[in-house]
Amino acid sequence: MSTREAIGRLSLIIKKVRKFPATFEEIEDFLARESELQKYTYTICIRTFQRDLNDIRSLYDIDIKFNRSRKVYYIDSEDKSQSTERILEAFDVFNALKVADRLSDYILFENRRAKGTENLYGLLHAIQNRLQISFSYQKFWEDQPSIRQVEPYALKEFKNRWYLLSNDLVSKKLRIFALDRLTSLEISKRTFTFPTDFNVKEYFRYCFGIIQPNNQVPEQVILSFDPEQGKYIKSLPLHDSQQILVDNSEEFRIKLELYITFDFIMEILSYGSRVKVLEPVELVEEVKNAMLNAYQQYAEELKT
Repeated sequence: MSTREAIGRLSLIIKKVRKFPATFEEIEDFLARESELQKYTYTICIRTFQRDLNDIRSLYDIDIKFNRSRKVYYIDSEDKSQSTERILEAFDVFNALKVADRLSDYILFENRRAKGTENLYGLLHAIQNRLQISFSYQKFWEDQPSIRQVEPYALKEFKNRWYLLSNDLVSKKLRIFALDRLTSLEISKRTFTFPTDFNVKEYFRYCFGIIQPNNQVPEQVILSFDPEQGKYIKSLPLHDSQQILVDNSEEFRIKLELYITFDFIMEILSYGSRVKVLEPVELVEEVKNAMLNAYQQYAEELKT
């Protein structure tokens, strides 16, 4: 059996038990049907199936369990970690990509996509093993790239882009680098000691995205959305601290606790008239001024 068939079979097993528990016989029938449709050999015996479950657990950190009373296999939703959820999402995309060529008129992928994910594995290896790294980094506002030597601490995702949090060995300060501007990654054999008094999650706790402002304290922000926009904000919260204060046919109001940064203000402005800042007063004025400045760009045209 080819590697492609083996990987495809693992994907199909996950797909089968992801939403509905299934017996081995039901999984076996499903694999047989897919074998006919895809012209591959996915059929297996119970011993191979048990090895597949171990491979799925080892490779993808997805634990498919067996309910002895019902004699079914299932993925326990309560045990799903955030990484497991993302892996399952990736399987959805992978399965869509497999049929994209045949259904190109019906599946439209974004042309705008971030680069840099090819370095994820190497960076994770360096982070896990506490290895210093070097790379070439290109800032948008500089003509030439610079060589950076850092101690990698963590990776963070924000708006479909990946960022590296690290200790810069030259400036001796924490720096964040976007992976889509990072090239020529080199992993050295020099190790470093991760600071015992530093907590990555706590570092980003009050951040909207990746910006951690110096000498700034988190503030309580109250935003009021119209009910329709509120449904989107409810399904995809703006921040981990989001609390719902009002949710009715007239208004969707939330409270956040975070650093008020440029990125956060741009996020508020992106909702236009569908959001109103209620607190704090300083943020109300800043958003109001930003909207007035935007209006002024069209004021003369509106007069004519």
